[in-house]
Amino acid sequence: MLTRLLCLIALLFIGATSVLAMPSQTQAFDDPVMEKRYQSLIKELRCPKCQNQNLADSNSQIAVDLRNEVYDMLNQGKADMEITSYMVDRYGEFVLYRPKVNQLTYILWFGPAVILFIGVVIVVIAARRKAASKKELSLSAEQQQQLDEILKEKD
Repeated sequence: MLTRLLCLIALLFIGATSVLAMPSQTQAFDDPVMEKRYQSLIKELRCPKCQNQNLADSNSQIAVDLRNEVYDMLNQGKADMEITSYMVDRYGEFVLYRPKVNQLTYILWFGPAVILFIGVVIVVIAARRKAASKKELSLSAEQQQQLDEILKEKD
């Protein structure tokens, strides 16, 4: 009985926290295209406070404010690029989930590929060294023949 009660309390707690974790969507759209643009924009823009959540997923107050700002700018007829530029001007490149490729973001864009390349080169070099050391350890035909003769003499 106590176990069932604890399970029920745990389920209620999990359900309540998951409901609280979901951002509330209060904007209403008459045009489905505009709603799609809105959803796309708030998924592409990062919450300045939460750092690893986009505006769509964040519950912070600044994310709510920015979602409202995006909604207002869409209703003012601004293009997606204008809205994105406004956010970048205000919060920097950090606000973009996919920042532009420039001198400041080369490491971000190409760093993982460079690290992967370096890792592959290290693995290839290590494999070649291991193969070369095995080759050095193996006996030549002449050495093997001498070894066989020595072993025969001992027997």
